[in-house]
Amino acid sequence: MKKVFIEFQYFEDCPNHAILSNNLLQAIRGFEEKIEMKKIIVEDEETAQQIHFRGSPTVLINGNDIEDAPAPHHASLSCRFYRNGVPSSDMIHKIIVEQLSQKEL
Repeated sequence: MKKVFIEFQYFEDCPNHAILSNNLLQAIRGFEEKIEMKKIIVEDEETAQQIHFRGSPTVLINGNDIEDAPAPHHASLSCRFYRNGVPSSDMIHKIIVEQLSQKEL
């Protein structure tokens, strides 16, 4: 069975990481066996550079940012601003469904 790979990147001092974490957990409900999720706590500038951190919190699905934000040239520990607010569980769920349907083709 093919899986969707989700990476949740964050650091504790950003207030939106708890909201997005909750939305992410709601979005994967029912798909747990088809999801491989990894949480990465970004604790320093070195880690931010290594993972091309887009800011806290960030969700990558199969390596792609959920808002298609490009990897920065100079990543840093910063909070992330989302144009339309923190991504909802419905938005994340829709992307997961799209990824699963692509993998089954």
